[in-house]
Amino acid sequence: MKCAYKVVLVPVVVAACVVLGLVLLYARYRMLGTEERRHEAQKTRDERRDTRSEIRETRDEFGLTSDGWPMFRGGQRLLGIAEGGLPDKLDLLWKFKTDGQVKSSPVISNGVVFIGSFDKNVYAINLYDGNKIWSYEVDSAVEATACIVEGSVYIGSSGGFLYAIDANSSSLGWKYETAGQILGAANWARSPDGRSIRILAGSYDNKLHCVDSANGRVVWTYETGNYINGSPAVEGQYAVFGGCDAMIHVVSLTDGTTIKTIDCGSYIAASAAVLDGQVYVGNYDNVFIKADIVSGKILWKYEHAKGPFFSSGAIGADVVVVGSRDELVHCIGRNDGKPLWTFQTLGEVDGSPVICGDKVIVGSQDGRIYMIRLSDGSKVWSYEIGQAITSSPAVARGMVVIGCDDGYVYAFGTK
Repeated sequence: MKCAYKVVLVPVVVAACVVLGLVLLYARYRMLGTEERRHEAQKTRDERRDTRSEIRETRDEFGLTSDGWPMFRGGQRLLGIAEGGLPDKLDLLWKFKTDGQVKSSPVISNGVVFIGSFDKNVYAINLYDGNKIWSYEVDSAVEATACIVEGSVYIGSSGGFLYAIDANSSSLGWKYETAGQILGAANWARSPDGRSIRILAGSYDNKLHCVDSANGRVVWTYETGNYINGSPAVEGQYAVFGGCDAMIHVVSLTDGTTIKTIDCGSYIAASAAVLDGQVYVGNYDNVFIKADIVSGKILWKYEHAKGPFFSSGAIGADVVVVGSRDELVHCIGRNDGKPLWTFQTLGEVDGSPVICGDKVIVGSQDGRIYMIRLSDGSKVWSYEIGQAITSSPAVARGMVVIGCDDGYVYAFGTK
């Protein structure tokens, strides 16, 4: 009986051990799977937190907020990217009349639109109802775009003055004189010690001027070989801009010394955009260029346009969108410079497009403002104003604001 008992018991014990082993292995497998899933979930949470942190840092550093457009192209790097999204159809909410052409581009801060006019005035307009808050008369026509920093409006005039105006009271803080027209937007940067703000503006006196925001005194000037028509872009400790001397200039914000110059072959009237040490700008010879600031090398050339570039590019994650005087809006692969699509308008496109979510907003000299699908260049919506639009749009709080040569400022949104 004992031998028979052992014969029966041994297989049972072995079977039980095998089952237990399988159970333990399965539990281990499940535990490892769970740990891996937990690890991946935590990694995703960390990445999202890092992304949110980067967005906050970018907003803090470059003045980008989801409810404002405080300077030309939205921020210091002149990327032309707006927060949020837009519906497929916009309504005209209001229009504001000035007594001259409005080639200046609007900026938006704290629910107020700031814009210049050829009638020699800078205007502050309520974003929501289009009513005038104040106007300030300067020496001559205003084609330049304002820059709003710490409660002050910095804007240049065709008479060559750079003005600092209080955004709330419209009182003059100071004005700084250059020896030529200021047609491009001002930009700003912190001083090396971080204690003060410096204002940067290019002029037709061939110089980039760096001015102390507190008192309007010159900090340094940088001289080029011809007019500066566009706005300087700011990234890190350098300013980047194109000149009518056909050069991209990279300048130290500390003392205005040359870091790099890149020959683009033809003069540059547009404002350059800069991102991660690479600059994007078009020239008068119908070529749009991406160049590396450190090496000074041109990374690619887009040569499919049949007209000069006065428009500045909007720099998306994978694309660059820019207008041309060939009456087209061009979408270019950001990494390789290959053509992706073009959108036909009926007039030259000197205004600079804005990318907002999956859409592009831009005006044309055919008198229309267009909304274009970013993915394929198809038209989503348009509105005919009737006279040339050379102003670039500001996009904030689900609204689009733009100036027109008919002397009006237009605001679009949803009723």
